[in-house]
Amino acid sequence: MAELGTIVVTGGASGLGAATACAVAAAGGTPVVLDRQPPPGGFEHELVDLADTAAAEAAVCAVVERHRGLDGIVTCAGTDVPAPLHALDRTTWERIVAVNLLATAAVVRAALPALIDAHGTVVTVASTLGLRGAGDATAYCASKFGVIGFTRALAAETAGRVGVTLLVPGGMATAFFDARDEQYRPPPDARLSPPEEVADAVVYALTRPPGVEVREMVVCPSTESSWP
Repeated sequence: MAELGTIVVTGGASGLGAATACAVAAAGGTPVVLDRQPPPGGFEHELVDLADTAAAEAAVCAVVERHRGLDGIVTCAGTDVPAPLHALDRTTWERIVAVNLLATAAVVRAALPALIDAHGTVVTVASTLGLRGAGDATAYCASKFGVIGFTRALAAETAGRVGVTLLVPGGMATAFFDARDEQYRPPPDARLSPPEEVADAVVYALTRPPGVEVREMVVCPSTESSWP
């Protein structure tokens, strides 16, 4: 099992990102969170709006310079506003794609030279809705389908130099659904995965030794309605 070292976690102020930062720290690593809000637990962080891809890249570069390298990056940041396509304004639609997909590419691109030097690991976070379409989710599905394509291409491009893992999580018990209209929330009896369990899977992927990696994994409740 490889040591963790310094791991950048996007979206680490809440949800899966916060759980991942805690799991990295518990496993002996140093999480550095990129988010618009400070993370719980007092972890080192860079305050950045990931929809601004130039700012996202600059934040990664600052972390690399401060730590003289980087061992891993986990792209947990994600957003969605469910609505029919015609009812979703351009700014909101494009922000969903920017945070979920373009920021993923931006932070990985900025981190890649350091990750190659360290033979580090990238873990991208897609969704079961990156594998199937759903109504009122055009931006979210487009972005998560994009994350899957990006990650598979990245794995082919960096094979033998960087570990690349695609994480496809099902529904998780986080605040992700809280601001939605009732029709877009999981039903009261829905079984959702604890984000801590998914974060454990992330740490497993991050700690594979050079030459062995988890290329893709689905972590979801046993009764996940959107899988397979």
